[in-house]
Amino acid sequence: MAIKRLIGINGGTFDPIHFGHLRSALEVLMHLNLDEVKFIPSFQPVHKDCPEVSAVHRCEMVRLAIKRQPKFVLDTIEADREGESYMVATLADLKKNNSDTILVLMMGTDAFAKFNAWHKWQEILQLANIVIMRRPGCMSDYGNNVAEILDKYRAEKLTQQAGQIIELSVTQLDLSATALRGFLQNNQAVDYLMPASVVEYIKNNNLYGIN
Repeated sequence: MAIKRLIGINGGTFDPIHFGHLRSALEVLMHLNLDEVKFIPSFQPVHKDCPEVSAVHRCEMVRLAIKRQPKFVLDTIEADREGESYMVATLADLKKNNSDTILVLMMGTDAFAKFNAWHKWQEILQLANIVIMRRPGCMSDYGNNVAEILDKYRAEKLTQQAGQIIELSVTQLDLSATALRGFLQNNQAVDYLMPASVVEYIKNNNLYGIN
């Protein structure tokens, strides 16, 4: 597969970003030899409740979290666009501005389990390949519709511009942004769960109920 650039797309609310997001992204970067990974905070996720803090704050936390990894890049395309964040629209815009690249959409098993409900999921596969990040030894129980999608597009390695789905075992930490917000609101330590720079930013800006 002759390519110029291979770019990972890591979208999410990042409310807040933590080491679970960062470590899995790093392993995908290394395993697929990506040129970069774009972290794309959503403005308003379609399948989740409204984020607790603004897109401005979430983008800044991502910027702080990734600043030591040169191949991690903050992309504010969804925050700048505002409104509901549809991945198909984001990928179309990225492809338009990066016609010489192959896009690899990164998602966890929980997200992929609902992939058939994503807006225009067929078009997503026309624009990008997908890598499913799964815990080692984890056997995901997808519903019939999603299992059929995986069977149809499954590949062992990326050989096309789009339309392939590969699975990759990564060291996914048992963390959730919901749990971290609870720790922060209850004044519990979040050391070693998220970058210190992000914790400092949260405290300095009184986010997540911290006074």
